[in-house]
Amino acid sequence: QVQLVESGGGLVQAGGSLRLSCAASGSIFSINVMGWYRQAPGKQRELVARFTGGGSPDYAEAVKGRFTISRDNAKNTVYLEMGSLKPEDTAVYYCNVQGRRISGFSFNSWGQGTQVTVAS
Repeated sequence: QVQLVESGGGLVQAGGSLRLSCAASGSIFSINVMGWYRQAPGKQRELVARFTGGGSPDYAEAVKGRFTISRDNAKNTVYLEMGSLKPEDTAVYYCNVQGRRISGFSFNSWGQGTQVTVAS
């Protein structure tokens, strides 16, 4: 079993910054995808940013230039630095990690979600 623990989030004024963290633990052999999604009220969950493979990360157009995703492979942790926040960034943010367990089986795990609220 692979568990994800998210931290960060909260209430911030427009133009402010927040940092999210997500740590994966359990019987992990390898990780090939680490990323962040968000879901606003009444909307579908959407990709914010993610690492796939060894290349540069992907970003949603709406957050390019404002958000930065990073990872610490030694700690199996992914971060999301969010800057120049806008009210439309308000959503529940979910961490997603995919990889392979020590048993050889693949996994696709989601964090519990953390609320980000940007006040205008």
